[in-house]
Amino acid sequence: MAKNSNLGAAKAAKNDEFYTQYADIQREINAYLEYNPDTFRDKTVLLPCDDPEWSNFTRFFAQNFERLGLKRLISTSYAVESKKYKDYEPTLFETESPWYDADKTRIKGKIFELTRDTNGSGRIDLDDLEWHYLEGDGDFRSPEVCTLRDQADIIVTNPPFSLFREFLAWIIEASKQLLIIGNMNAITYKEVFPLIKENRLWLGATGFVSDMVFGVPKNTEVDPKDKAKAARLGYVGDFTRLGNSCWFTNIDHGRRHEPLKLMTMADNLKYSRHKDIREKGYPKYDNYDAIDVSHVDAIPSDYNGVMGVPITFLGKYCPEQFEIVEFRKGNDGKDLIYSNLNGGGYDSALLQNSRSSTSIPGIIKNAEGKISGSITYARITIRKRLKN
Repeated sequence: MAKNSNLGAAKAAKNDEFYTQYADIQREINAYLEYNPDTFRDKTVLLPCDDPEWSNFTRFFAQNFERLGLKRLISTSYAVESKKYKDYEPTLFETESPWYDADKTRIKGKIFELTRDTNGSGRIDLDDLEWHYLEGDGDFRSPEVCTLRDQADIIVTNPPFSLFREFLAWIIEASKQLLIIGNMNAITYKEVFPLIKENRLWLGATGFVSDMVFGVPKNTEVDPKDKAKAARLGYVGDFTRLGNSCWFTNIDHGRRHEPLKLMTMADNLKYSRHKDIREKGYPKYDNYDAIDVSHVDAIPSDYNGVMGVPITFLGKYCPEQFEIVEFRKGNDGKDLIYSNLNGGGYDSALLQNSRSSTSIPGIIKNAEGKISGSITYARITIRKRLKN
C-alpha cells in the first residue's frame, strides 16, 4: 500500500479541503450503472459539503441528470467564514445573479437545485441549476441541511476527513443510501466496522488501495513526492495524491459479488508467490482459534475454520463467499498474536511455526508493539461461508 502522510497531517491540522476529481467520480458511478442502470432513476441526490459553483460532484450529476434519470439534485456549500481556509472570491455565476448579496456571500452557505429545464434548451443540465443562500452556514448538522438529508434518497460527497465518523452516523441515522469518500483507516473505527460486519456498509467499486488525486487550496503544503505523483498522473499544480483513499457505500455494485479465485492450502504452501507462505505457512494465533493468512491471495480455498486476514481483504470481499467474524481482538481482548507454537492440534505440515519481525504492508501495527515477544497486527477474522 502506498505510504500516505497527507491524510495523517490532514487529521492533525483538520485540513478538510480535498477536492475530488471528475474522472474518479465518473469511474465510480459508472460501476453502479453497469450493475444496475436504474441505480439513480427517480431518486433525489443530495451533495452536501460541496461548493456547487465548481464542485465536480455537482458538475457530474448535473451534466448527467437525464442519463441517470434523476428526479432532483440538491447541492449545498459550507460558508467561507466557517472554514479553515478563507481564501475565496465569488464566481461570476454568483456575482452576476440577482440573488447575489455581498454581505451574505462569506457567512451563508448556498443551495443549488436542479429539477427542470429552466432555459428552454430542451434538456436538463448544468445550466439549469437554481440557487439561493441558506439561512445558516451550511453545516451538515444544521436543521435546514438535516431537512434536505431527510428529503434525499442518496447522499454522495467527499466529507470532511476530520468529521468522517460523525458524517457517516448522520447518514446512517436517517437510513439513507450513501456513496462517500474516506480513508482506509476508517474501516478500523468502532463506528464503522460493525456496519461492515453487519453488511450495512461496504467498500465502493474503485479506488481502494490505489492512488486518487485531489485538488487542494492554493499554497497548501503538499509532500513533494505526492505532488510529483499527481503530476505523473496528469494533475499539475495544486494537487496531491492520497494513497489509501477509498469509497464507502451501501449501494450494490458488481465487484462485491465477484468471488476470489483461490488455491488450496497445500497448493499455496508449494506454489504461492509469497515466500513467507511457502516457507512459514499459516501460523495459529496464541489467543484465538484461527490461523494467520498474511496475504489475501493466499487465503486457502479448502480451509473452513476462522482466518485472520489483512484489512485489504475488504477491497475484494464477496459476502456470498465469506463471512466476517470479528476485528483485531483475540479471546483475551488483546490483539491477535502468534509465536512459536506446535500447531495447536492442526497438521504441523500445514500450520508451520512462525515469528515475524517486520511490518506487513497494508496492516496497521498495534500501538502495544509486542506481547510476550510476539509482533502484533491488526487483522479481520473471516470464515468461508458454507453452502446449505
